[in-house]
Amino acid sequence: MSAEHGHVHGHASAESDRRWLGAALAVIAAFMVGEVFVGLIAGSLALLSDAAHMLTDAASIALALWAIRLAGRPAAGRMTYGWRRVEILSAQANGVTLLLLAAWLAYEAVRRLIAPPQVTGTLVLATALVGIVINVAATWMISRANRTSLNVEGTFQHILNDLFAFIATAVAGVIIMLTGFWRVDAIATLIVVVLMIKAGWGLVRAANRIFLEAAPKHLDPVAIGQALAARDAVVEVHDLHIWEITSGAPTLSAHVLVEPGRNCHAVRADLARLLGSEHNIDHTTLQVDHIGDAGATETGDHHCREPHGPTHRSADAG
Repeated sequence: MSAEHGHVHGHASAESDRRWLGAALAVIAAFMVGEVFVGLIAGSLALLSDAAHMLTDAASIALALWAIRLAGRPAAGRMTYGWRRVEILSAQANGVTLLLLAAWLAYEAVRRLIAPPQVTGTLVLATALVGIVINVAATWMISRANRTSLNVEGTFQHILNDLFAFIATAVAGVIIMLTGFWRVDAIATLIVVVLMIKAGWGLVRAANRIFLEAAPKHLDPVAIGQALAARDAVVEVHDLHIWEITSGAPTLSAHVLVEPGRNCHAVRADLARLLGSEHNIDHTTLQVDHIGDAGATETGDHHCREPHGPTHRSADAG
């Protein structure tokens, strides 16, 4: 019953995410076309960089929508986890594109600092102000989606950085109108580059943690192993692994040794309840054996020839 409810809730969440992302994509794509036209007329790198960033915004949203659709496919055949990790590929792609775009814009900005072209401040300011409104709307739409998904968060960071870019461009437009200092256009671009690098690196690092199957940042494997070993009847816990298939879906497996004569099924159920209630880990695979079985001795020798990671033992076991 609970599994069916979870499936329905997950499907409803994905549908809601698709609606909000689709609306944001339509708004951004329409404005992007107009911004390229105005940027060329005004001769503004800041506007053209904003438009280029908006192009990556549109691409990131389209990629996120595609990833959500793939992730909704059921597990089958060789895809025993389904396609849920495609969302992490999408998030990583968003991070990489932010970094690549930042590198290109940094190069262009430095070049224009050395030899600044003439920039029409009024067009820059007017377009940037409209861009702020558009991006506030798009940011709000995407914030309504499920941002615990790294896929959606990657798209959100793209749009949020574009909003910062438009604010910087608007300030540059005002300065150009008042002072004629054209280099401020490139300076505004460099400010946006710094924000893009920060967001892009954060996305790439978070995606890499999942690809390397590291434990989620909010879960401490040592503390969890010690908590499991401290439960009644448990003697030892080893081969403890905690990872994520996709963001927000932690998974745990472990080999648990219990006292002779104790009910392995009851111990497993108790540990599963602990993991679910205290750590929100609902997908667990626990191999529970009596110590002394399958070649293990009561002195704590492992069942596994080469156990991975530290061994956690109960206080009673010494």
